[in-house]
Amino acid sequence: MNVLVINCSPVKNGATAEIVEIVSSELKKSFCVKSICIDDYKIEFCKGCRTCHQTALCNIQDDFKSVVEEFENADIIISCSPSYWADVPGQYKSFIDRWTPWCNTHEPHAMISKNKKGYCIVQRTGPGMHECERLIQTIEHFYGHLEIECAGSIGFTSVENKNDLLKHKNEILDFCLKIVEQNKN
Repeated sequence: MNVLVINCSPVKNGATAEIVEIVSSELKKSFCVKSICIDDYKIEFCKGCRTCHQTALCNIQDDFKSVVEEFENADIIISCSPSYWADVPGQYKSFIDRWTPWCNTHEPHAMISKNKKGYCIVQRTGPGMHECERLIQTIEHFYGHLEIECAGSIGFTSVENKNDLLKHKNEILDFCLKIVEQNKN
């Protein structure tokens, strides 16, 4: 199985990147894993032209289609996100907005292949879990419109940096084990 692990943060060496590294390293024992950082791609904002509602295509020329190919090639997609003002970072939100041609709420719409599973791993600096739950809802809402099965999520609080994340490493590894068990062939 092919796994895509996405760093939804523009920070390539922070706590979210550390989550991506832990997850990728652990899942490579069982799957073919590719990890990407959303900030490595030039993804323009959706212009709101709604042309895609009639054509199922986006006219913007940028790197977005190469990320669509990564989704297409993956059986499992894991979005790892920090909280930016109680939601996913703007770069990732812009990325989500660009998926409108694939959104199942209008016809015609493009489609990625079926039977994909999606997971979320989120973290925030504050102590309350409510903000993590909001991030998970955003990502799962996105997955749902692409008809990706929401198969699991986990959130961590009080994470300022990589060192704060290390106290959660066993929980991350246990979550990876859950992913492996759910996707045994």
